[in-house]
Formats: sequence, structure tokens, C-alpha cells
Amino acid sequence: MTAGEEERALVAQIEGHLLLAATREEGRRAAARLANRVGWLTDAQRADLEGHFEAEYLSLAGKSWRRTSERGEQLRREYETRYRSLRQRLLACFLLTCALLAATVLLTLTV
Repeated sequence: MTAGEEERALVAQIEGHLLLAATREEGRRAAARLANRVGWLTDAQRADLEGHFEAEYLSLAGKSWRRTSERGEQLRREYETRYRSLRQRLLACFLLTCALLAATVLLTLTV
């Protein structure tokens, strides 16, 4: 692995940790808002509800990230396949054009 690749991997890892920390904080805030709406909870019940809500929030966020990543990979594969196909067609057209020009030149020179 080159130094540039190692740096990119480190930056990606740091970004992942920051994203996870931000999502955890969002989950905590959402859990606190939900628990505040349910005023009759005891402190233990409130903490339990907030813990379950935060865990579910993180789980859903993780599933969403995985689906997004999988869809991105699927689209990348589709676009790469399409790009290769277009590039092959362009090369075929270019070679056909070159062959037609060469044939035209040869016919012109023989006449």
C-alpha cells in the first residue's frame, strides 16, 4: 500500500468514526425528545427507553448506510459496463471509418 493509499484509508476511517459519533449523538437527542414526551416514566424506565431507542436508531442508520453503499456499488458496476460497451462501439466505429478511408484512398490511387 502506498503512502497516498494509507492516508486515504486513514482519512476514511476517521470520517467513519466521526459519522458514527454524530449519528450516536443524533440518536441520543431523538431518544431524549421521545422520553420527554412520555412524562410518566421513571428515571430507570427513561434510561431504558433512551438506550433502546438509541440502539434502534444506530441499527437503522447502519442498514441505511449499507443499502446506500450497495446501491452505489451496483450503479458503479452498471455504469462501468455501459462505459465499456460505449468505448467498444466507439473503437469499432473508428476502425470502420479508418478502413473506409483507407479503401477510399486505395481506390482513388488505383483509378
